[in-house]
Amino acid sequence: MIHVYLDDYRVCPKGFVLASNAEECKQLLDFEKIGILSLDYDLGWAQPTGYEVVRHIVETGRYPEQIYLHTSSAAGRMQMYHMLSTSAPAATKLHNGPMPDALLNEIAAG
Repeated sequence: MIHVYLDDYRVCPKGFVLASNAEECKQLLDFEKIGILSLDYDLGWAQPTGYEVVRHIVETGRYPEQIYLHTSSAAGRMQMYHMLSTSAPAATKLHNGPMPDALLNEIAAG
């Protein structure tokens, strides 16, 4: 099981696999079991957004165990959260914000 961090700009936290665009993230979702997925919304000018990843999750039914939304885009966070909150199975924990430092430190420590 891996943890995935989708972002085109921020530094990937230790213990996570970086997906720098939506397509990379969708491929990881398709071929790996994901424990934690942390999503950004804006992924570069004229590039697919984190919402495309959320749509892919819903369409394929390949939900990670936990999903965090670390984006600074309030509108993007609301859009992603709404779609996930209305479709995610009860086993998936959805967090409307970034991962807490304690969790990041725990994962980094291994």
